[in-house]
Amino acid sequence: MTDARTEVDTDPEPEAAELRQLLEPADGVPDVVTSPAALRRVVDAMADGEGPVAVDAERASGYRFGQHAYLVQLRRAGAGTALIDPRQCPDLSELSAALDGVEWVLHAANQDLACLAELGLVPSRLFDTELAGRLLGRERVGLGPMVANELGLGLAKEHSAVDWSVRPLAESWLRYAALDVEVLVELRDVLARDLEGSGKLAWALEEFEAVRTAPPPSPRVDRWRRTSGSHLVRAPRGLAIVRELWHAREIEAERADISPGRILPDAAIVAAAQSQPASRGELAGMREYRNRGAVRRITVWADAVERALALDAGDLPPRRGPLGDTLPPPRSWTDKNPDGAVRLDNVRARVRDLASEHHLPQENLLTPDFQRRLAWAPPKPITPGSVGEELRRLGAREWQVGLVAVPLAEALLAPPLLKADPGADPDVSESSGE
Repeated sequence: MTDARTEVDTDPEPEAAELRQLLEPADGVPDVVTSPAALRRVVDAMADGEGPVAVDAERASGYRFGQHAYLVQLRRAGAGTALIDPRQCPDLSELSAALDGVEWVLHAANQDLACLAELGLVPSRLFDTELAGRLLGRERVGLGPMVANELGLGLAKEHSAVDWSVRPLAESWLRYAALDVEVLVELRDVLARDLEGSGKLAWALEEFEAVRTAPPPSPRVDRWRRTSGSHLVRAPRGLAIVRELWHAREIEAERADISPGRILPDAAIVAAAQSQPASRGELAGMREYRNRGAVRRITVWADAVERALALDAGDLPPRRGPLGDTLPPPRSWTDKNPDGAVRLDNVRARVRDLASEHHLPQENLLTPDFQRRLAWAPPKPITPGSVGEELRRLGAREWQVGLVAVPLAEALLAPPLLKADPGADPDVSESSGE
């Protein structure tokens, strides 16, 4: 077996000066599995392997409709690396069964578990290297930076955003895909050691299990309102055009298996909503509808605009979407729930201090949504026990409850914070992805 960790031949960037570059998989680039017989051999080899199995998937985000996997990579000691084409081998449930009880190592597992499950690949145990990095307080948790910082190896990521649905896949792409699982188990071992040394291994195992067993996210209400730039559309009639064009685009995108943004950009939807063209010719004359893709479906877009313009006033969408279970933005709490605004300031400050004390990102100690809900309507009476029960109801893990229940009960009962400079306390929770 040759070692693929060769020295860099060119002058590296300063931060990469000591890195050894991963240029070739240790066992070479394997042939892509495209037949039942080849898949059977992979299943047998993985079943006979030892230790954890590294798993990754490549999607075609931005090119195809949905988030389906177009390549699956696995590597296990004693079995080597396998690259599987799920378009040719769409049922991988036998492979999943062969790995039952084995720990699966993924990076940012929540991004891949859904597309793997579509193929019948469901782990019974999980280790997430990105999440482990977050719990350890690592500043950069992308796979490339983590491999560099933890293992001293350079891992190229230049093919991360390519169209993995094309066939045949280029040799350089397959090399990249194989390298993505080359040292994932080695990275897992380093992180597991550090988690245990810092007393966070139990926290991590609880987090991994929560990711593994998380249900699919609830469908968003009025998804069309997330059209980029739609906040510039003020008139209800314009919003109706956004809605009709968005739904028409979804239908066309799914039918053609093309990313919606490639069928019709958001900017084109917003432009039509603002100008409200009265005819197909007027729509076709707009700059945003002169490209080949828009012209090919101009009748679809014109019909959508016509439907919106023909709606009765009572059928037009309101400027604001339904709140559902969503709380008002914190900037409005001073007027809508002044006591809650005070509690939120106190809760955030305490979470920030605790996160710093334990070297954690604030959102990993306690999700911002939980902080807001606790502050908006705290349990009665406010005690560590009632706060803990409320956090469990919301979905907090036991390790989180153990750290925050007592200090947050105190924070909920505390007087307003004195702020020398209100603008100096940025609301990090507002910008955190949830």
